Amino acid sequence: MKIELRSVLAAVALFASVWCTPYLHADDADPDKAEAEGTGFVDNNTKTRSDKRYVITDFGAVNDSTVLQTAVIQAAIDKAEADGGGIIVVPRGTYLSGALFFKPGTRLHIEEGGVIKGSDDISNYPLIPSRMEGRSLMYYAALINAYFVDDFEISGSGVVDGAAYNYWVAFWERRDQAEKEGRVCTNLEVSRPRLVFLWGCDNLKITGTRFCNSAFWTMHLYQCENILIENCEFLAPTKPVKAPSSDAMDFDVCRNITIRGCYISVNDDGVTIKGGKGVYANRSYEGGSVENVLVEDCTFGPNNHGILTLGSECLHATDITVRNCTLQTHCALLRMKMRPDTWQIYENIHIENCHGTLGSVIDMKPWKQFFTLEGSDERPYGIVRNILVENVDVDGRSLGIIAGNPGDQVENFTLRNINIRATNPAFTCEYPQVKFDNVVVNGKKVENPAMNK
Repeated sequence: MKIELRSVLAAVALFASVWCTPYLHADDADPDKAEAEGTGFVDNNTKTRSDKRYVITDFGAVNDSTVLQTAVIQAAIDKAEADGGGIIVVPRGTYLSGALFFKPGTRLHIEEGGVIKGSDDISNYPLIPSRMEGRSLMYYAALINAYFVDDFEISGSGVVDGAAYNYWVAFWERRDQAEKEGRVCTNLEVSRPRLVFLWGCDNLKITGTRFCNSAFWTMHLYQCENILIENCEFLAPTKPVKAPSSDAMDFDVCRNITIRGCYISVNDDGVTIKGGKGVYANRSYEGGSVENVLVEDCTFGPNNHGILTLGSECLHATDITVRNCTLQTHCALLRMKMRPDTWQIYENIHIENCHGTLGSVIDMKPWKQFFTLEGSDERPYGIVRNILVENVDVDGRSLGIIAGNPGDQVENFTLRNINIRATNPAFTCEYPQVKFDNVVVNGKKVENPAMNK
């Protein structure tokens, strides 16, 4: 692991110098970029890759979910890299593993009936340079890791299973204890690995695989671009124990993303847009925008906290489209977390042609979890503009809420052709700039309540 850590540190330093650019102040973003659409993945792979297969059972892996097999699986990865690249194949069976590190030229294929099962011993996930909750830090490796591996793929109808029950129990026990002590338990107090963490990878394809039972975020991508996630499942339970912080997909300073044909039901947010937090984050070389995202033809199951969520650590989200999705959930279709300690821009968001059951169409409100101005006299605010939600026909609790912090600005925000059969017809909107165009609640056309203030 010493060699592994040195190579990661060197790659991190090089990548930061060539990929990142300082984030702009909120007022510097282009206000005229209205009606922009997220067009998503751009396949720019022009390389000839080896299709040689490296089957993990040829390296000593056995179908036994109780025997730790990290070393032999890693040996297959290392051999493929040494040979110039290839496909790491997980055949039918269950293979217990700690953190695996994929190398340049390697890909992962999990055959039908194949399962990579995560260890529930945190010592099998080394501390390495990483990224969590909008900050760079040393943190536990994920089960599947790829640092600066262009053209990386995860394919096949098999399963990546975090088997995280013991982590979940430990988290809730810690939170209960914190409440008894009169303090707030952070998400990092219980050491938990993510299921997948990809950093600095270009031209990613993740197709057909099930990702389930993660101890923390299910799939976290940082500083990646040209990403296709298609026909995958993301699952985490609420019973018998809730899977805390089990976001399906977290995009953190990424661009050119397509999510298509996926089923998502986790005990947190579904498609999550991140990028950084804190009063100084907009000047950091580590944070930045998430841009050009297309989510289409997906189904969102009952356990989600948000379909498209901007935050909790989001600086700049732009050019995002969600369309033609089926909702079987109890959460908001569009969730925007407004942090009073972070300069934020949410712009050019288009949601259309979604139907089914949900909690609310929109949930925009202040988000003060772990608030700190870090001693600064600045008072950050957010800009929300060029938002269009249209052609939505749903059953739900309510239309929702549009609210913010003092200083937050809203421009060119439209709800059009919304039809909701709501158990609670009330709607809160603080901004008269929000346009209602054929918004119908329980068969009655409604107007923006802020217009009457």
